Amino acid sequence: MSTAIIRFVVSASVLWVTALLLPGVSSSLVGAFLAAGTIAVIGWLGENFLGNQVSRHSRGFVGFIVAAGVIWLTGQIVPEFDVGIIGALLASFVIGLIDMVVPTFIR
Repeated sequence: MSTAIIRFVVSASVLWVTALLLPGVSSSLVGAFLAAGTIAVIGWLGENFLGNQVSRHSRGFVGFIVAAGVIWLTGQIVPEFDVGIIGALLASFVIGLIDMVVPTFIR
């Protein structure tokens, strides 16, 4: 349980820092936490319906586009997380880079 909480806080922090640094993405700290929760739910639903093959770790470019779509959809759902299509693509790229650097056991 504590591992899941740590992963959630790290994910929300990554979203918030990404929103601070990138044009086309804006969020408050609360919005980043709401967005992280929404992304987790959308990811969980996607993996349950489509299988583990849809994760960005196993699909390359398709996973990158799917991650951008999830980020964009989250921006439509969460009022304090504002992102356009270009911002979602940039955020997906930056978050993918961070995923490569941050060890999997932490995230």
